[in-house]
Amino acid sequence: MSNIVDPLVGRIAARIRAERERRGWTLAQLAEASGVSRAMINRIERGESSPTAVVLGKLSAAFRLSVASLLALAEGTRPESAEEAGVRRRTEAPEWQDPATGYRRRQITGAHFPAEVAEIRLPAGARVPYPAAAFAFVRQVVWVLDGRLTFHDGTEIHELGPGDTLELGDPAPRVFANTTGAECRYAVILTRGAKP
Repeated sequence: MSNIVDPLVGRIAARIRAERERRGWTLAQLAEASGVSRAMINRIERGESSPTAVVLGKLSAAFRLSVASLLALAEGTRPESAEEAGVRRRTEAPEWQDPATGYRRRQITGAHFPAEVAEIRLPAGARVPYPAAAFAFVRQVVWVLDGRLTFHDGTEIHELGPGDTLELGDPAPRVFANTTGAECRYAVILTRGAKP
């Protein structure tokens, strides 16, 4: 993987390959399960292409993982033991950026914390759709910190402003959209439900 510039892209590549191999899937099987082309998955696994948020949503849905879980594993946010706790400096948390939309995501909590918390920065005009399967086996709250978020929850549309929260119900196709001219910053708080 000498062609990888961003170390996080390399870790995402390794995580996707490891999740596929752990299930005993071929590239073709993952392509069928996710709706992502075999060629694209191959480029991602070789670290030649950084997946977009949409592609990560499709892959995580195929793996029956949340996007947050898939990225947290790739970001190396798992401490060595459950006993580790303490301060994590802003500079210590890797930030992933979607190459298609400029969406930026930073994992706040470590993997042994009972909830996953991520900070998201959604640029003006950005729109990130996820399939319903990306929300299976998780309970999730979206909390808008700054700006405005237009959230599509299946057929419902919610306009959220600073301080507003939305607790998500059963899995549905969802879209995070910023229809304004300024960045939207929000937190996603996620707990895992029944094991896949």
